[in-house]
Amino acid sequence: MSNPEVALVQLGIFIFLIMLGFPICFTLMALGVGFGYYAYATPDQMQHIFSNRIFDLLVNQTYSVMVNDVLVAIPLFLFMGYVVERANIIDRLFYSMSIAAHKVPGSLAVASLATCALFATATGIVGAVVTLMGLLAFPAMLRGGCLGIMIPPSILLIVYGAMSGISVVRLYAGAMLPGLLLTGLYVLYVVGKVILNPSLAPKPPKEESEIPTLQIIWLLVTSFVPLSVLIIGVLGAVLFGFGTPSEAAAVGSGGALLLAAGYRELNWERLKESVFLTVRTSAMVCWLFVGSATFASVFAYLGGEAFIKQFVTGLNLSPFQFLLVAQVIIFLLGWPLEWTEIIIIFVPIFLPLVDHFKIDPLFFGILVALNLQTAFLSPPMAMACFYLKGIAPPHVTLADIFRGAMPFMTIVIITMVLLYIFPEIAMWLPDKVYGVAK
Repeated sequence: MSNPEVALVQLGIFIFLIMLGFPICFTLMALGVGFGYYAYATPDQMQHIFSNRIFDLLVNQTYSVMVNDVLVAIPLFLFMGYVVERANIIDRLFYSMSIAAHKVPGSLAVASLATCALFATATGIVGAVVTLMGLLAFPAMLRGGCLGIMIPPSILLIVYGAMSGISVVRLYAGAMLPGLLLTGLYVLYVVGKVILNPSLAPKPPKEESEIPTLQIIWLLVTSFVPLSVLIIGVLGAVLFGFGTPSEAAAVGSGGALLLAAGYRELNWERLKESVFLTVRTSAMVCWLFVGSATFASVFAYLGGEAFIKQFVTGLNLSPFQFLLVAQVIIFLLGWPLEWTEIIIIFVPIFLPLVDHFKIDPLFFGILVALNLQTAFLSPPMAMACFYLKGIAPPHVTLADIFRGAMPFMTIVIITMVLLYIFPEIAMWLPDKVYGVAK
């Protein structure tokens, strides 16, 4: 068996093991070390069992991940999001948004979308957004019959930037217009459907909607404005070059603590929970990076990466055809895998091909980010639907949630098609603000 064939066996065993439910990061490290031991073995290896370069590679990859400046932003953004979540700030925001939008058709759904957009920007964690918004919106929505939806996470772009070498600042700028477009299409769909069939979302009772204008303004000033200022300040600092993503995330974490303290929701128990959740998620991401870097290095050394590149280039695909095939593969991978595994393990396999087909890796990254939203919504795995089912009342079945998610998955696909046709949606802002990348 040639080395490239061994590399493909390595990839096949990995996919088989994760299907069985083995922990991703440790599976990657085990396979990387195991196949790396074979790849770097010397003729007298059995006489010097622990003298193998794979152990040096594992240590070097671990050190490289731990000193990666880009990844420092991840625990800081996570901490900011968890503080916002634990301090019940989103509860206040959802209530004020639902009251302010009471005259809009499908007001609860529109309020949920707006709240999700802000919350997802602050946290970047799909599970947290879906679970918390489900807990907040379900009781009210069951009286009106609507379900909430998710917004792409910002942590994904940081991880993609670290893997691809693309500036995270440019990625944020590139994701801005597609994210706004996706949110706008969600709102248009909800409002249009309720206009055509008002029984889907009856208007709130008078006692909940007839609130003085000054009181509504005060509710927005004390909930929407502070969180918006925090988010705009953090993203603005990144986009306009006032600080690095890590520095902006640090300021955002401090701002979230001040916000929680201002609402008198900051106590030792909530702070401890936020720190614990941040450490747990950050450790998972870091060990995924270590495992995937070791796995990918051995895979490339064995010739697997070159074999795949040679195979794909031999198909004589056009850039459009390659993009289509790549997005279909990523969509299918989204069924058994989380977005972190896809970005860290499989996207690096595509990146050399992206360069071969003269496709901007920033544009490719935005497409991947959008594509992964369909993976969160599409059966059979549909992690977002399972998150929601976990906190839904018993009479709301998983089939109901799947049916409710289908139109929104279609909207994501429509957004991707628009991005294919008009790539300027993603490329205009980063090129305008930072200049055309060379």
